[in-house]
Amino acid sequence: SGNKYLCSLKFPGMKTLRSILPVIFLLTAAIFKGYPQEPWSLEKCVRYALENNIQIKQQQLNSEYAGNNLLQSKMSLLPTINASAAQSKSFGRALDQTTYTFTQNQTITSLSSSVNANLVVFNGLQKINLIRQSRFDLMASLQQLEKLKNDLALNVAAAYLQILFNMELLNSAQQQAEVTRQQVERTAKLVDAGSLPMGNLLEIQAQHATEEVQIVNYQNQLDISYLTLAQLLELKDTEGFRIEIPDFSDFQFKEVLDPVADIYQDALRNLPQIKIAEYQLKSSEAGLSVARGGRSPRLFIAASYGTGYSDIRQRIIGTTPQTIPIGATQGGELVYSQIEQPIYDTYPLKMQLKDNASTTLTFGLSVPLFNGWSVNTQVSNARLNVQNARYNLDLSKNLLYKDIQQAHADALAAVKRYLASEKSLEAQKESFKYVQQKYEVGLVTTVDFNTAKTSLARAESELLQAKYDYLFRINILNFYRGNPLTVK
Repeated sequence: SGNKYLCSLKFPGMKTLRSILPVIFLLTAAIFKGYPQEPWSLEKCVRYALENNIQIKQQQLNSEYAGNNLLQSKMSLLPTINASAAQSKSFGRALDQTTYTFTQNQTITSLSSSVNANLVVFNGLQKINLIRQSRFDLMASLQQLEKLKNDLALNVAAAYLQILFNMELLNSAQQQAEVTRQQVERTAKLVDAGSLPMGNLLEIQAQHATEEVQIVNYQNQLDISYLTLAQLLELKDTEGFRIEIPDFSDFQFKEVLDPVADIYQDALRNLPQIKIAEYQLKSSEAGLSVARGGRSPRLFIAASYGTGYSDIRQRIIGTTPQTIPIGATQGGELVYSQIEQPIYDTYPLKMQLKDNASTTLTFGLSVPLFNGWSVNTQVSNARLNVQNARYNLDLSKNLLYKDIQQAHADALAAVKRYLASEKSLEAQKESFKYVQQKYEVGLVTTVDFNTAKTSLARAESELLQAKYDYLFRINILNFYRGNPLTVK
């Protein structure tokens, strides 16, 4: 029966499949799009941003470029070796390079080749100092990469905390609106029963409408803060992007902050901007040594090997005796002499290359006497670069100390603000509880109730702002000390 059932099935044709495939794809995409993404922790956000930020990728290329320069400076210690070969054809009166004789109305095909090597033995240690300078440039470039990463991590942490702050503001506003909604229902019942005038209901309904508008505003702020973080992460699609909400149950508030001097000493050891300035100073000092090396004599060794070939050159393969007249007697008789006349034959390529080979070895010493004051100018400019690099290092340290002082003052102010906001919230809670009880029995007006409720909402908002401001300021101080960023 099963086979009979299978035989009765009618499979769709290709035309039908083409018509339903888009529908299948759309349904599949909708299913996956609706599937909730895993929330992003701060660590994941920072890691993703570091992997995808374009400026960081560009700085990585700059570091590779500096690495290539260091490799090239090392390779310059090796001798230079070059080989060349050339074939030429001359017409008319031409010089045969293998015999150094001129020919007339003859075509010459010639071949020449050579290998040359040159090694600088001493040049005032310029190449050694250039290696040192390139190494410091590479280290500075790597530290610049670390600085970009640190700056990006701080911006991501600030955007992350801003989202958490806006989420709590929204949650607080929704809770306040829920309390007001309950009061609207209770007031409506009392108005229907004749216990309260209609004006009380209108006032509480207006308050509820205002709080609904505030919820919309907080939701917009939350959406914008999510967009800010997504742009920092270079996300192409923000659909379903949500952050992980940390557990603040073990939130530890630290009232006493570490001294500025201790934080500054840790920052000097940890922060890349100080190391950048230090490496730049060392690089400029090495550059000064390179410039001074231009005053030193230059000792070098050069060697060359060359050979050539000419198609008109012939070789002597033997001699043959030949009698030639050399004069005459007084009587007019010719005088003959016998000489050996050379016998010529073609000169093969392989044999010419071997016989025409020549080797040269040169030891040279070059002493700079006067070069238009260029060496002195280079030394003077290099000395100025060193002084400027020292100023830059001092400036970086001064700016760092001022930044730490400001961050410490901001953190201390955040501590005081948090403590004051905490006390204010406790007082506002008790006050609102008292006003709410009186409102429920009709002892206070709706205006008084709304005023107390607004004061409570303001106190909650100020405490939230103080808490997240404190978290951000403490993160900055911990960052200066080399500690990882956190939201707990």
